[in-house]
Amino acid sequence: MDGNLLPLIALRPGQRGRIVTMNVGRGKARRLMELGLLPGEVVEVISNSVGPVVLRVRGMTLALGRNVASRVWVEVIP
Repeated sequence: MDGNLLPLIALRPGQRGRIVTMNVGRGKARRLMELGLLPGEVVEVISNSVGPVVLRVRGMTLALGRNVASRVWVEVIP
C-alpha cells in the first residue's frame, strides 16, 4: 500500500482521511456503503481510544468497531 495510506483505526481525533479501499467481506462492504462509507468519501475521526472508532461522514456521526476500522484504508488529508 501507498505510504500515505493508513487504516482508519490509526487516525487520531480531528484527523481526516479519504476512503481508498475497504478490505471487508461483501456483506459488510454493502452495509458500510449504505452508511455512506464509500471510496472517495472524506471521514473525520471524532474519537478513537477504547471501544469503537467514532467518525463523521456526510454530516452523520457513526461508530465502527475496531476490527472493521482496521480494514478501512484511507488517504490522510492534511
